Amino acid sequence: MALPIRRNRVPAQRPGGHWMGRSLDPITEFQELWDQLGRLFEEGGESAVTAWRPLAETEETPDAYVVRAELPGLKRDDVHVDVEGNQLSVHGEVEEQDKEGKALRRRTGRFIYRTVLPNDADTEQIDGELQDGVLTIRVPKTEQGRSRRIEIKG
Repeated sequence: MALPIRRNRVPAQRPGGHWMGRSLDPITEFQELWDQLGRLFEEGGESAVTAWRPLAETEETPDAYVVRAELPGLKRDDVHVDVEGNQLSVHGEVEEQDKEGKALRRRTGRFIYRTVLPNDADTEQIDGELQDGVLTIRVPKTEQGRSRRIEIKG
């Protein structure tokens, strides 16, 4: 019986220049789970245990970082976006709307989503929009962080 071998956690590069995902094995999966649990406890006490986390996705464009979070049924005043250093935090509370059970069942109570912004994020120019239950936060990049094409001479 062969024991599983821990594979390198750095993705391999394909000949065409595309990054492919690392091989999946139980040891790597356990290590990632352990890392996630560690981050949960690092996020801090009460809020990490009692708050739920909305579904969110991040995207990098050439000039900004974009975060989209699903917050159905919330109004602008129900959502708070804060930046402390390079940490972006989206939080608020969803209250139960209908005590008679007629409303759709969804999460209620406090929620929080946190992410660490890259060093080239311009935290002074962040803007957000809540439309159709989706919060979109746009964090522009500083001039130094924007990609540009370099002309080759000669």
